[in-house]
Amino acid sequence: MGFINPSDPPVEPAVFLKLPLTERIRILAVNWVDDGFGTPRVLNIVYVLKMLGLYFAVGLAITSWTTTGVAFTDPSTWFDNIVVYQKLAVWLMLLEVLGLGGAFGPLCGHFAPMLGNVRFWVRPGTLRMAPWGTRVPGTGGDERTVGDVVLYLVVLASLVYPLVIPAEVVPHVPVGTGPQELVPAYAFIPILVAMPLMGLRDKVIFLAARSEQYLPIMLFSATLGAIALQSDASNGDFVDLVVAFKIIICVVWIGAGTSKLGLHFSNVVPAMVSNQPGQPRFAKRAHYRNFPEDLRPSKLAFFMAHVGGTTIEILIPLVLLLTTSNTVAMLGAIAMLLFHIFITSTFPLAVPLEWNVYFGYIAIVLWGGFGDGFDASVYNIWEFDKPLLLIPVFALLLFGPVLGNLRPDLVSFLPSMRQYAGNWASAIWLMKPGIEDRLNELPLVENQIDQLQRMAPMPYEKDDAEMTLQKVNSWRSLHSQGRGLYSAARVHLDDIDTRTIRDGEFVCNVILGWNFGDGHLHDERMIAAVQKRLNLEPGDLVVAYCESQRTPWLNPPQEYRVIDAALGIVERGTWNVSDCVAEQPWLPNGPIPLTTTWTAPGYVRQQTLTSGATT
Repeated sequence: MGFINPSDPPVEPAVFLKLPLTERIRILAVNWVDDGFGTPRVLNIVYVLKMLGLYFAVGLAITSWTTTGVAFTDPSTWFDNIVVYQKLAVWLMLLEVLGLGGAFGPLCGHFAPMLGNVRFWVRPGTLRMAPWGTRVPGTGGDERTVGDVVLYLVVLASLVYPLVIPAEVVPHVPVGTGPQELVPAYAFIPILVAMPLMGLRDKVIFLAARSEQYLPIMLFSATLGAIALQSDASNGDFVDLVVAFKIIICVVWIGAGTSKLGLHFSNVVPAMVSNQPGQPRFAKRAHYRNFPEDLRPSKLAFFMAHVGGTTIEILIPLVLLLTTSNTVAMLGAIAMLLFHIFITSTFPLAVPLEWNVYFGYIAIVLWGGFGDGFDASVYNIWEFDKPLLLIPVFALLLFGPVLGNLRPDLVSFLPSMRQYAGNWASAIWLMKPGIEDRLNELPLVENQIDQLQRMAPMPYEKDDAEMTLQKVNSWRSLHSQGRGLYSAARVHLDDIDTRTIRDGEFVCNVILGWNFGDGHLHDERMIAAVQKRLNLEPGDLVVAYCESQRTPWLNPPQEYRVIDAALGIVERGTWNVSDCVAEQPWLPNGPIPLTTTWTAPGYVRQQTLTSGATT
């Protein structure tokens, strides 16, 4: 890849676009191995500056301005005051909900402009997605109102408040712990009220703020923090707060690690490594079984996924949660810091870079043992002063991951803690020629082909733009669910080679302003909202959609459905994940076996009509 210009295409775009779909997927899947997304290196620099400058440096600066114990010019004060845990969490939540955190820029489908989120959410008339619009009074509909905009602005103000308010000194801390400060507990009440209300009106904003990560921090800051700040508090009250903060992060790590058990994650690692700038070509290819003929994950990829990934992400946090040894705690913290540095270096699609910086940094704060910080022999789960409080703490933090793995259809993959797992609700949109242009009729929407053609400083030609977006399709096909989705599409559509195919995640970004890999945001509910505004004909827009696999370590069948924008859900069924991962991304042996469990009355697949076969 170049510094300003994207990588040269493996085939001339004009020639490429005339090829059958399976060949296009093969070419770009093979190209992904060496080239990743192929974005110009200047964009990586933009992401690094945003991550280390806007988030980390500015966040520390704000912390230093609003505390007495943290000095921006003295790094020794950055690692032994718990207030940095709070302030940097609030700052990151604010950046996320503005659109300046994850899901920013080209690696998430925002090309020109690179910012989504706030542009859509301060504009009445744009689409919104209420989670329980038919069940919760006052939340129905799919159009943003002036009231929604006002509520969103209240959310922003509610995050600014604890960020800028001066911290208070903790009156009592254990011997050996230096002076500590906390954000006043009452400063978190506005966001603890405003964000859930916002989520009832628009779950997109609630999830974009990464509420499953940061609201627990704010809830414990408002409750346990209030106790620790009382003049008659005991040393143990502050210990309880710090240990609760440790539990939050460990649950996120362990939940994410557990979600990687199963057949999906081995397919994630090669695609991530291939997008890593500066990674030698031989190292990228080593993650595939036999490049370029066999792009299934190699033994190295399996090792990286389930030893370097799953095992580390489960066992080390368990050790950190239970240890009373400063040495063990420090080594575990360093290991988790390296873990997050590796993830960040791959620039994964959806680009959750700031989140990785925060977790890696806070691991050092909580367990690194620097300065007069948090001695593991004092700040551990065994020293929790009010042990009965551990029951509601764990119950709250485990509710989302447990329910999300048992019933993934009910819970977003974010509170389910399935980050990076490869086990995601996903979709591909298959549009007849000209339908993608009609998406521009939706409020504030500009399709990505048009965006790429005016992206400064390196605008794309139209065919180059099309080829770039099709590279995302090949990226999806490198994952388990991609092979299932393309199988469902191929058995339904006899004109698939002539259709415009877009990954649902990228489409969602231009319609709702945000997506982070959550297929629930672009399921039949969003498709119905699009249909209500565009009035498409049957067959104009067909979506192959799959739900996350429940309890993936038990490997039950994974559910899919096919949605016609004009007709609604037309077919439900299942596939076996083992069939998905056994095939090449381009499905040279044809679609994987699908088991149909329900078909809409009167619906017949296009392929059936063409071939004369029966269902």
